[in-house]
Amino acid sequence: MISQAIFLFISGAEIGFVLFIILLVFGADKVPEIARGLGKTIRQVKNATNDIKSEITKGAEKQGIDIDITKDVRKHIDQVKDDVDEVTGPIKRKF
Repeated sequence: MISQAIFLFISGAEIGFVLFIILLVFGADKVPEIARGLGKTIRQVKNATNDIKSEITKGAEKQGIDIDITKDVRKHIDQVKDDVDEVTGPIKRKF
């Protein structure tokens, strides 16, 4: 998520320039190794994040805390839809 936010402010030409500089500094032989290392690191961070989320979820479920907010949001959305249908029903019938 953080990397996506950073790349929002970098254009394609700037990314290409940075990759060109990396290629010049490290050489063509080292770039795949660096990319593999970055991929492994990102995967480890992602797995650690998922583990933390699952532990928080398990702990909340043990405490009896409902962390599924989507049920409440869906209920409110359905209620608003019903209210809109109730108000616009006579208007739709006239047309």
